[in-house]
Order: sequence, then C-alpha cells, then structure tokens
Amino acid sequence: MSKTDPGNFFEDFRLGQEIRHATPRTVTEGDCALYTALYGSRFALASSAEFARALGLKRAPVDDFLAFHVVFGKTVADVSLNAVANLGYADGRFGVPVYPGDTLSTVSRVIGLKENSNRQTGVVTVRSTGTNQDGAMVVAYCRWVMVRKRDPAAPAPAEAVPDLPAAVAAADLVVPAGLTTAGYDTALAGSPHVWEDYAVGEKIDHVDGTTIEEAEHMMATRLWQNTAKVHFNQHTEGQGRFGRRLVYGGHIISIARALSFNGLANAFKVVAINGGRHTNPTFAGDTIYAWSEVVEKIAIPGRADVGALRLRLVALKNRSAATFAFKAADGKEYDPAVVLDFDYTVLMPRRGA
Repeated sequence: MSKTDPGNFFEDFRLGQEIRHATPRTVTEGDCALYTALYGSRFALASSAEFARALGLKRAPVDDFLAFHVVFGKTVADVSLNAVANLGYADGRFGVPVYPGDTLSTVSRVIGLKENSNRQTGVVTVRSTGTNQDGAMVVAYCRWVMVRKRDPAAPAPAEAVPDLPAAVAAADLVVPAGLTTAGYDTALAGSPHVWEDYAVGEKIDHVDGTTIEEAEHMMATRLWQNTAKVHFNQHTEGQGRFGRRLVYGGHIISIARALSFNGLANAFKVVAINGGRHTNPTFAGDTIYAWSEVVEKIAIPGRADVGALRLRLVALKNRSAATFAFKAADGKEYDPAVVLDFDYTVLMPRRGA
C-alpha cells in the first residue's frame, strides 16, 4: 500500500465533510520581513509597532493577507491539489489580528458540489476557517475550485450549490477590540485622504507597476506551503497547456493590494473579502498594474471614528491601468490583460475621530 497522498479528486468529496488540514504554522517576524520583501507593502499599521500602539493595539499585527495566505496554504493539499483552476472567493471575514508568535490552523467544510457536464471535472465549494492558538477566528472564507475526477465514469456526489452573499454585511465586519483612530497620524500613514474624501463610483489609478520575477513567486509559493504543482513543478507544467508554471493567485492579490497604497494609504485594515476571481493566468516576467473603484461607503455601527470602504480592485498584466481596462474589445467579459477582479472591504479613519 502506498504511503504517499495523491490528494482528493472530485468524487472523494462529500457534502458536509470536514477536513482538518495538516501542519499548524507559527507566524514569525521573519515571515513579516519576507512579506515586505516580496510585495513592498507600506501600510503603516503592519509596518510600525508605534503606529499600531497609537491605534490601541499591543503591537504591529501581521499584514492581513499574510494571515490569509498562511490559512489558504494549509488547504491546498486536501482541496485543490488536483484542481484545474481556483474559480472564486466569497463571504470572507477577518477576525482577531494575527501577531508574530501566533500559531494558525485551518479547518474546511465542504458546502457545495457540482459535476461539470464533461464528467471530467467538478466544482467543489468549501468554507475554510483559520484560527489561532486560542481558537479565535483570524480569517474565514469560501472558495470554489474546479477539481479533476480520478475516474470520469465514477458516479458524482449529490449536487448542491450554496447560496453565498454578494457582500459581507456591515454588522458582520470585525473591528479589532480596543482599536481607536483618535491617535491616527495621516502624515505618518502617507496620505491626507480619509473616509469622507472618497465617493462611490470613484476610480483610482494606482500608477505604479511591479514585475514578477521567477524566484519571487516560487519563494512565495513555498513560504505559504502551497503544494499545487502548477505553481512549482516546471517538469510537469512544461508539458501542460501553458508550458510553464502559473503564478499563485494570492501572489497577485498581495501585489495589487501593495500597489493600492498609492491612492488608498489610509485603508489600514482589511475586514472582508466579498468576492473575487482570477480571470487570466499570470507568469514570471509579467508586470502587474492595478486600479480600484469605490463600490460602497459603509458606516460602522456605533463608530464615528472609523468607516469602511467596499472596493473593487482590478489587476492587469503588461498594461497600464490608466485606461481602466476591463471588458475585452470583442465584448467578452474580461480583457486578456485583466488577471484579478477582487471585491473587498477595508477600514479607514473618519474625521469624526
């Protein structure tokens, strides 16, 4: 009997199945330094212990997407090792802040199954929850992936498609305990523009671009312990449809979020992932640009010092965001340059502080 694990195929999943993912991960200061080296994020809250203490936190928390990547990476071996594509995200909520020294673990529950008409693949939807050493939720989200079948003739699991919300409700957004923006310093944060200065429908070109190097995306894949061969195994992917390794989609999310600092420097805390799609593949050598659209301004119940912005973050490869490319010239849903369409919610200080 083989002692190696080939990963789960579509017919291995069952509705309601709970998967406890292997290898809890203790986050370190080294992880934070590597995150900065990979993405260049400059948001003050995760960069400065003194800035964080001025906002009522005990020290600088790790970047929100660093926590997301650690939690996500745990799931790959069980959920998406045999995936064709990661199709989307929804209903993502960030909980208690993560600090260096915290240990994160992940559990996933299967909430949706649907075989594709070709009977070669099916879509699996899971709700994954990451917790710290105290059992407190740090991030929870849903994602759906297209997974290969081991045997196309195998009977499919009973079909179930979950009803997921279009966005996380204001009442469900978690503001960290003790957080206050009374001591918020916009000069140190990098921008004078706060919640009141943004308008629904406003689009922001983040101007800068970042070129992805082969070594960087490979380091990121290993850093998050992501075992998907499409990201790290050139021997197999050289024989695939693209002939080369794909960049991990979360790598693009973090690059685009880092680029968004120029125009949204005071968006200091991510509190929700409302939805998102990786729309086209990205490879080493591609240059990523990004733009954001303000979708909604959200008042936080009981808070006059902090508000929330629901943002649409669009990342493009090898094309400046100045023209805000989205739909293709032939009318198809996405221009080939668009690699990420991401809907998320951030906290921002208000002048009422």
